[in-house]
Amino acid sequence: MLKGRKLVPILGDIRFWILLFFFFRLVGITNAPLESGHSWRQCLTNMIARNFSEGGPDILYPRIDMAGDRTGIIGSEFPFYNYLIYLLSSLFGYAHWYGRIINLLISSIGTYYFFLLAGKLSDRRIAFSSTIILLCSIWFGYSRKIMPDTLSVSLVIIGLFYGYQYLYSNSLKSLLLFMIFSGLGVLCKIPAMSLMAAIPVILLVKEIPAKRKLIVAITGLLCLFPAFMWYFYWVPYLVQTYHYQLYFPKGLMEGIREILPLTWQLFEKFYFSSLFSYLAFGFFVAGVYYISRSKTLWLKLGLAMISLIFLAFIIKTGAVFPLHSYYIIPFTPVMAFIAGHGIAKLPLKFQYIPLLIIALEGIGNQQHDFFLKPSELYKLRLESKMEKWVGKNEKIVINGGPSPQEIYFANRKGWTINSEQINLNNLEEYRKKGARYLVIDKHLSEALIPEFPVIYSDPDFSISLLERK
Repeated sequence: MLKGRKLVPILGDIRFWILLFFFFRLVGITNAPLESGHSWRQCLTNMIARNFSEGGPDILYPRIDMAGDRTGIIGSEFPFYNYLIYLLSSLFGYAHWYGRIINLLISSIGTYYFFLLAGKLSDRRIAFSSTIILLCSIWFGYSRKIMPDTLSVSLVIIGLFYGYQYLYSNSLKSLLLFMIFSGLGVLCKIPAMSLMAAIPVILLVKEIPAKRKLIVAITGLLCLFPAFMWYFYWVPYLVQTYHYQLYFPKGLMEGIREILPLTWQLFEKFYFSSLFSYLAFGFFVAGVYYISRSKTLWLKLGLAMISLIFLAFIIKTGAVFPLHSYYIIPFTPVMAFIAGHGIAKLPLKFQYIPLLIIALEGIGNQQHDFFLKPSELYKLRLESKMEKWVGKNEKIVINGGPSPQEIYFANRKGWTINSEQINLNNLEEYRKKGARYLVIDKHLSEALIPEFPVIYSDPDFSISLLERK
């Protein structure tokens, strides 16, 4: 009986669950980015980090490998995350998986700060339920991917917690941490800025001195300044100068036109992909109802403003949002927080039952992403073949399609094309631009051009020298 009494406080401590989920997600943490879910994006992140190691650590000029005869400098997100991978590689040598552990660590810390912030904005029970829902949401899988999405949102959440703390403590340290973490989070990925849209709501809170409100508002704007300089000045400069662009924002009407035919996919991102649980979404709907009927005007306005800014982000991305599951991530903490309000309406003794079901549902829907398909492992052997047959500075053409995955694992620079584009005329053009070798992934195509001699072949790959016989 005594053991049971000791166990209850542990199970009610959110730190226990965050640690448990942290260790659970260490399964397959050293996997290369070969899983089916967005491996291309993870390879791109790693590619930029590896180029900091091999090509020079200038954080203002992120580089990729598949730019052909261009420099490879790309207009991308601010590469803070990539730079962390580079720094770790500088200490221990490069490995494919460093980005996973960095993301998992920061996202786990961010989850704890989400709990603290949710507790400040509501109560401990709602914060606990909301955090469990967040842990089992899309956060569960993507916080261990080599992608900046949960990391950027985590940094903003940490910053917002310290901003809230400053409002009630007048601590200069909290204000400084608010500026640093929020600014870094938005720099890493600008959609995380949507969470900061609730800051003007503090004007409605009478017990906070007006001076502190003004300071937080000004500091919030200062947080955004580096991001605006990067995304609206420096990225356009990089694109104009080096001619390689990662993302393509849409105009208002253009975005709406692209989204309308994909309305069902758009809704799916909210009712399933975000929380990965139909039950959790049901409690989210209930939470929307209860919050809308509450008298907490500041809470309703804050959530509405975040939603409005996030809607603008959806429109700016156009078809990309409904076609990519991870674009919902900045809004997932909001949905988890609202769902926590829905669960809070249940009697306390019954609240753990839906949380358990949500956990089983969320984890069950994502556990496959922790394991690599044996059929994909052959790609890990590509770099060793390149080292033997292709010089480090010689450019290749590889039939990897639009994904950077194959050329990333080749660890060479050049062009990645569709198998259908492999013909003599196209290869002659690439050869004139500096391509030296043709690498064929035989799992995608076994096309050979007789005019170019094959210098290496195995069941997985062939390498041809782009010189006429």
